[in-house]
Amino acid sequence: MKPFDLDKPIINFGSETDNISFTIRDSITGCAVFGATGSGKTSGGKTLALNLLLNNYGGLVLTVKSTDKADWIEYCRLTGRENDLIIIGPGEAHSFNFLEYESKNSSGEQAYTANIAQVLKTVILAGAEKDSGHTGGADPFWQTASDMLIFHCIDIAMMAYGKVSVQLLYDLVQSLPNSNSENVSKPKEAEENEFEKAYKLARKKVLNKISLWEQSLSTAERLQLNENGLYESAFLNAIPDAKLFKLLDQFFCVTYKNLSEKTRSIIDFSFAGWLFQLLREPVYSLFCERPSTVTPEDSIKGKIILIDLPVKLYHEAGRSCQILYKYIWQRAMEKREINAESRPVFLWADEAQNFLHQHDADFQATARSSLIATIYITQNLHCYYSVMGGAKSEHRVKAFLGTLNTKIFMANADAETNSYASSLIGDAFFEDLSAGVTVAENFSKSRNTSLKLERILRPESFVQLKTGGPLNNYLVEGVLHRQGNRVRKGFNHAKITFDQNYNPKLFNQ
Repeated sequence: MKPFDLDKPIINFGSETDNISFTIRDSITGCAVFGATGSGKTSGGKTLALNLLLNNYGGLVLTVKSTDKADWIEYCRLTGRENDLIIIGPGEAHSFNFLEYESKNSSGEQAYTANIAQVLKTVILAGAEKDSGHTGGADPFWQTASDMLIFHCIDIAMMAYGKVSVQLLYDLVQSLPNSNSENVSKPKEAEENEFEKAYKLARKKVLNKISLWEQSLSTAERLQLNENGLYESAFLNAIPDAKLFKLLDQFFCVTYKNLSEKTRSIIDFSFAGWLFQLLREPVYSLFCERPSTVTPEDSIKGKIILIDLPVKLYHEAGRSCQILYKYIWQRAMEKREINAESRPVFLWADEAQNFLHQHDADFQATARSSLIATIYITQNLHCYYSVMGGAKSEHRVKAFLGTLNTKIFMANADAETNSYASSLIGDAFFEDLSAGVTVAENFSKSRNTSLKLERILRPESFVQLKTGGPLNNYLVEGVLHRQGNRVRKGFNHAKITFDQNYNPKLFNQ
């Protein structure tokens, strides 16, 4: 493979004065696009998408509208990338079993447990933030309790069966002991529930390991340990599973068992409710049951992976599954080794507020070094506020947007977004001319010039941008702002134009 030139322009935007280059290097520092409905945002997005494809990026596409799949099929056709498009969705041949994938990409049982728990936590917390408008950390108790439940359910499943499945986790959560439960270590004639089965099987395996450990001791060693009261601490130190099982026993049979019913129900439903979505079709077949035919690493090979579970059609289940895949994809892209021949990849999300999670800002801060071009498109700041809520929502959103170096603002009637764009572009000194006339004994006339600091583009300027269509000769206007390298002499911004009739075959490489 030929080396990728990071300074190669992938788009030359038309402007009032110059051609504004947007290079591979610019793309991997992130791009945020804002525009109201009807602003021509789709046309601008199409231009970006086609040129990413023309320059052989691999990528991941997340979907909101039912037409997104057809749009990307057309984009790939126009750029000769039809064979690179992989679609995960109902009626498609491809699937991604995330538990299978993590088992193959984790070094040992503990890493597997931690990776699965982190994936589940990320998706569940993203859903909680969107639904509640809180930061997910508004009350540390709920987050800590949820984390412990997820980790411990995975641990007991792995200890008992050596594997974990969505169905097993769901059944465990549904059958956890409560204050009315009997001691699960006591034999019962009644049929055991899933937790009791897993608990007893895990306990049996631990006792067998303790028995083998005992056999390795001499009679004198056993007597000495018993006399000094060190027997339990000795086998806990010698057998990691014994120590883990003791923690599991304390959590499930003491701490969690005795929580109040109201507290437990909130924690249980946050976990079980999400697992229930995974157990329903078509999600179960695509992400849990069938073996993987596609992995995130396929993007590194130049494939375009599209998750066809549009949020408008599959609602929370579609959103959650796409966040799940996105997070796993992000981690995979960050793990790869980068060299001169490494292929840039893109993460594409229109209506991007639907797919944000708590690790996005951290991921974006290092995306450049992993050659990941993040393209997030939304209508206005309030779309992000709605899913990154809480008392510090403005700071969280603007801190996140600060990791996306290029911003394109199209026609918008949202006052706060327009004010943000105006303040981002900043102020400059303008000549302020004043004149005066005095009519008295002698006629006098004066003319004064002073410098006045004013906004370069006032907020109302963004309302007046062209939105395409026949009335505007199919031209869409936007204002591009790029931090760091100046767009044109003396300025970090420029007014740019998108042609709604753009033909990628005429693109001048």
